[in-house]
Amino acid sequence: MGASFLLPDPTDDDSAPFWAGTARGELLVQACARCGRRRIPPRPMCPTCRSIESRWEALSGRGTVWSFVVAHPPLLPAYQAFAPYNVITVALEEDAKLRLVGNLVARPDGPINEIDPSTIRIGEKVKVVFQKVDDVHLPRWMRT
Repeated sequence: MGASFLLPDPTDDDSAPFWAGTARGELLVQACARCGRRRIPPRPMCPTCRSIESRWEALSGRGTVWSFVVAHPPLLPAYQAFAPYNVITVALEEDAKLRLVGNLVARPDGPINEIDPSTIRIGEKVKVVFQKVDDVHLPRWMRT
């Protein structure tokens, strides 16, 4: 993988702590410092109580496959060589309403197309791993 991939900005004000956590191998989520509601994606204001006070909480990194798709061409040029590849949505163990998107891989440094998509099952258990792409550590998922 390389610079032609669309990557998030790890210095964005709202999400920088998330990306700093992934670089350390931690899965962090933003939570309201007033009411405690966790939220993904991070944002400046709590949607429940409208507080602008927040904190970051480390989660276990475990979850279940909530949904998935298999990407096929036509795709952006940087992704065409990897197709078909999976994109899964993971419901996090601490709160199933918290969901993250990533790829299911067989090993932490594995390519995004190494899993046979026909073997993916809704509800299967996964854990987060982090793969460095340029200057960003992306959450990916492995079966447990």
